[in-house]
Amino acid sequence: MAEETLIIETPEHVELQFALASLGNRFLACAIDHAIQLGAIFVILIVATSVSIEFDQFTTKTIDKITSANLWTIALTILAVFTIYFGYFAFFEAVWSGQTPGKRWLRLRVIKEDGRPINAFESLSRNLLRGVDFMPLMILLPLYSIGILSVFISSRSKRLGDFVAGTVVIKERTAEAPSFDEVFVADENDDYDTGYGFDIARRRMFPVLEFKGEIRAVTATEIEVVEAFLRRRYDLPELPRQWMAWRIALPLLNKVRPQFDPDDFSYEGFLEELLARYRKHWN
Repeated sequence: MAEETLIIETPEHVELQFALASLGNRFLACAIDHAIQLGAIFVILIVATSVSIEFDQFTTKTIDKITSANLWTIALTILAVFTIYFGYFAFFEAVWSGQTPGKRWLRLRVIKEDGRPINAFESLSRNLLRGVDFMPLMILLPLYSIGILSVFISSRSKRLGDFVAGTVVIKERTAEAPSFDEVFVADENDDYDTGYGFDIARRRMFPVLEFKGEIRAVTATEIEVVEAFLRRRYDLPELPRQWMAWRIALPLLNKVRPQFDPDDFSYEGFLEELLARYRKHWN
């Protein structure tokens, strides 16, 4: 069966092709996530039972104290289970740039329809409707029947939550670009080394991108990755270079949350300006 493809044109007018996640991959990722949820809930129930027994042992003087202790235990347990069930997907997708443990295992990712990373609000929006997607259409049909039907009838394999948040689930294909090791371990091209080190102001390939964002959220390790890519990008063909720029910029956009003019934006331009500002801030 041929993969359904999502084509997004980058600001540099290069088409990036994304394989839409298949129903089987999404189901398996969801099963892994639900298994983790159930494991966490099971541990909480064991702890709650143990705590309740301890409360009973220390509050045997009056019925009121025993009832009060058990009520607090029950209330906190319900709150913890509710948080795990409803907050698990929204939390991980917000902090892991559209991935949960299950999606990360299967190399799936939630992104906006224009290729940008989702934010916390969009993650929350798409997962608030997970309960509706989870419901069966009828008693005899399996769980997630509504979600499965939505994925089948959508041209972009979207469940109800994706329609509300404007998101899609893609499968990251490593064949589209060289691996990080292939790019960052390779020798640098001496043609671009003028002896004074990497000067981003003299090596820009794109106009300066004006944006507002929190540069301090970026770590030194992430900046090293950005610099390594910008040093070695000259040896990459255009499509793999743009794919790699998108892949590196995605989590950084999620961290910095830049405000910019979409007409001026480019992924490489963002990485160039991010490196320049980071160096100016810390030097």
